[in-house]
Amino acid sequence: MNVENYTADVPEPPDFDRFWATSLRRPGPVLLSVEPVPTRLRLISTFDVSFAGFGGHPIRAWYSRPSFVEDVVLPAVVEFPGYGRGRGFPHERLTWVSAGYAHLLMDVRGAGGRYGNGGDTPDPGAVPDAPWPVTWGIGSPDTYYYRRLITDAVRAVLAVRALPGVDASRVAAVGNSQGGGLALAVAGLLPDLAALLVTAPFLCDIHHCLSTVDTSPYAEISSYLAVRRDLTPAAYDTLSYMDGVTFARQATAPACFGTGLRDNVCPPTSTYAAFNAYGGPRTDKEIHSYPFNGHEGGDAFHVAHQLEWLTTRMPPEPAG
Repeated sequence: MNVENYTADVPEPPDFDRFWATSLRRPGPVLLSVEPVPTRLRLISTFDVSFAGFGGHPIRAWYSRPSFVEDVVLPAVVEFPGYGRGRGFPHERLTWVSAGYAHLLMDVRGAGGRYGNGGDTPDPGAVPDAPWPVTWGIGSPDTYYYRRLITDAVRAVLAVRALPGVDASRVAAVGNSQGGGLALAVAGLLPDLAALLVTAPFLCDIHHCLSTVDTSPYAEISSYLAVRRDLTPAAYDTLSYMDGVTFARQATAPACFGTGLRDNVCPPTSTYAAFNAYGGPRTDKEIHSYPFNGHEGGDAFHVAHQLEWLTTRMPPEPAG
């Protein structure tokens, strides 16, 4: 298979736009609280942010910015964690703030305790009948976990735009794996996003991945449906509202993709399915593949390229 030309026939639900417009509709302010956090990071100011996510539920995030430009308006990068990870500690993810950007790292509701250093956000909407968040509420798009999580991700961008010292017109979304899937969804739902950087995005070309991938998180859905056979048609319908290929068709922001060609978690075909569907013929987009790498993709090598790519499109310089 020539993976570079791979495309996926992912059907779009007829009420896709209405479903997401309803999910995202929320009156009232998005920011709930912003509290300074004492750390030993002398060059970085850190804040514990709470914002109103899906259903108005409070979602935690770390907000960081260079301490020596506290009164300057900066572009911002919003980052989303991978599956099973929370926001961890404020000193863990410092690449983007070290480059001169304001940086918001969103916590993951109810599912941040599997890897890394955990999270601080519960999921009031969860009624789990299995241990895997990717299956929670999968019988209906209205109750599915990723409806809440994708809405949280969009609201995270709105929250960072509302923070003082952020240039609301220059906000990028960044993520790997689950985080990449969330960032891709944000790009499809927010037409004024400034830039997108995704590596090995989860939840792309989902039907095909469920047929071919035997590693988690896709295998968790398969294991669940092996028991709940009656839910299989409903689950496929639910997942059609979450597929990154559909979000990619609606996105317009400049985009930088990455994938490892030996990835057996989020296979390269799924990344190329999203990339080849992304935007239109004049969209500024590029993809970097790593022939001998798996789910880690280009790792730090690729991050260096992302820094270069974003700096040319959204320089970390004050507004004006």
